Order: sequence, then structure tokens, then C-alpha cells
Amino acid sequence: MQWHDGLVLGYGPMDAVHEEFVRCIAAIQDAPEAALPGLMSELERHAEQHFGDENHWMESTEFPARECHINEHEAVLTSVRQVRALAQAGETGECRRLADELAKWFPGHADYLDSALAHWMCKRSHGGKPVVIRRNLDLRPVAAGEPADRSSTRS
Repeated sequence: MQWHDGLVLGYGPMDAVHEEFVRCIAAIQDAPEAALPGLMSELERHAEQHFGDENHWMESTEFPARECHINEHEAVLTSVRQVRALAQAGETGECRRLADELAKWFPGHADYLDSALAHWMCKRSHGGKPVVIRRNLDLRPVAAGEPADRSSTRS
């Protein structure tokens, strides 16, 4: 997993913690076996802080969709804690599998749940939606009959 512009949501504190989350996942995916227990502990600490911050933002501002979002955080944190406990006991087989699953889960979570929270937080603090500039866009003109969103085309 790598950080890229497509993961930017436009709320600075959230984007910073998300970039750190991506680094934690990538470290587990690429680490030697012996490093996995320590990296799982780091991921657990990060997830507790990351989800705790977002949960606090939602609760303190009475974000309407907070219950589902908080429940999803708790489910992920439970999985992280379980795999960290296994890794500490010398069973590191699930570490990369969890990291791979989190790498699949995170973009959708960010697109649907976190983007709504980012909009909410920006509206409350700045009076409007976040502005996000993406640098790595495909800027070729769209040919007649071609879908505008080329990411959904099949080759």
C-alpha cells in the first residue's frame, strides 16, 4: 500500500493520520518476519489514536452518521488487537494477511465514511467543503463514447 493523492480528503488533521496509517500498513506488508510483532504493536497504537481522534470529532460535533462509523472502527481495532496478540505469541502468519485486508478496506472506508466526516469538519471549522487538488490525474480528453471515468473501463 502506498499513499497517493486519491486518498486525500481535504481535512488536514485527518489526512495526516491517514498517511501515517498507510505507512503502518506498508511497513507490515514489506517487513521481515522478525519485525512483525513490533510493527503490529505500532499499528495497534496508531489505530487506537487514529480511531480515537475520529471518534472524538464525531461525538464532540454530533456528527449524524457517527454510530456506524464508530462501530466500524471498533471492529477493525478488535482485529488489529487479536493479530497483535498472536504476533506477540510468535504466531506472525496473520500479520501480512491483516495488512493486505486493511489495504483493501481503507480506500472504501475513506471514500465513504471518512470523506463525509472530512466534509462535516471542514464545514464546521471553515464554513465550506474541503478543496482537494489531485496531481496525478489522467488529463487526456475523453473520446466520444468513452466513459469519463476510465478507472471503470475494462481492458
